[in-house]
Amino acid sequence: MRVILTVDPPPFAGVGPRERRRLLSVISSLIKTMSGNELRAVMLGHPLLDDYLEFVAARARPNTLLAAAYDLKVFFTEVVKQPAEVTTADVLGFIKSQRAPRRGRGVVRLEDGEAGLSARTIKRRLASVSGLFDYLVARGDSGVATNPVPRGLATRGRRSRSGVRGVPLIRAPRTLPRVLEPADVEAFLAALRTHRDRAMAQAMLLGGLRRCEVLGLRLPDLRPGERRVFVAEGKGGRQRIVPVSARFFSTVAAYYDTERPRTCGTDRVFVVLKGPRRGQPLSVAGLDEIVDGARRRAGLEHVTCHQLRHTCFTRLREAGMALEAVQAQAGHASIESTRIYLHLANDWLAGEYLRAAEAIEAQSVRL
Repeated sequence: MRVILTVDPPPFAGVGPRERRRLLSVISSLIKTMSGNELRAVMLGHPLLDDYLEFVAARARPNTLLAAAYDLKVFFTEVVKQPAEVTTADVLGFIKSQRAPRRGRGVVRLEDGEAGLSARTIKRRLASVSGLFDYLVARGDSGVATNPVPRGLATRGRRSRSGVRGVPLIRAPRTLPRVLEPADVEAFLAALRTHRDRAMAQAMLLGGLRRCEVLGLRLPDLRPGERRVFVAEGKGGRQRIVPVSARFFSTVAAYYDTERPRTCGTDRVFVVLKGPRRGQPLSVAGLDEIVDGARRRAGLEHVTCHQLRHTCFTRLREAGMALEAVQAQAGHASIESTRIYLHLANDWLAGEYLRAAEAIEAQSVRL
């Protein structure tokens, strides 16, 4: 099955018909090829871009592939050129257009005070574009000799070993993720209507699994005797085995005994329970709909799957779990990604401050 997403073409004032057709060949519709409920391929209608997306599909998750395709479509809709003709000036102009006010100059986000797209969104789009040009340079047959996306703006300081100088093109704010209070967690869990839904929520709240990891679980991945789960489809292709509370396995058992169809043609743990897709693997959209419905019934303003995961690691850190252990549980490649939970865990900072303050006071008394 193919799904075609189209965008309005940009204006071409002063461009002849032949040039117009050449430029439009870069800005084709985004075509998604689906197999059942799974994304198989994405195409933009340009040979070089489609080759790159095929390369991304072989090494990234469907959501990453779709995001990269959309980012490239946005870029080449704005910068109406063939890849070999794109310059650094085009990239800087693209950044400027992305920062332009979307809802009037007087309307800004409270998060960063910006009126255009968020810095994170622009940074991700630049990363997608830079990845494309790195690929084209490596190919050597595309007519692209250098990557037009600069790694940073030069300053008077010396160049670092990585070749990056000065400040980055986009400075994204480091904001703390939201976590749920214990009362909100209880209200949210109580609003879930099935054992299946509660088991998925507990996998995120008690085990810290990502949304895609929950949906990717297969029956052999569950090890109730050990109270552990094998995560075969972790981010970046990294597998891991993580402990999960016995509450999760009890809920899964209830789901398996009373709700999961016996005639399922899949070994995925979490499947659709009703309708024409009964017994088939649950989709990302289906899980998001379940979470959002429970949020509304619980009267909560904001709940997402990733917020449940953040809540898990924050509580584990507050309970004294070592940062390295939290990193292993989360499946983070770098411990720098895990350090944010030091700031979310209120007791850690307060305890460190009190110990330091007491040491300073003791020195003052001796003086």
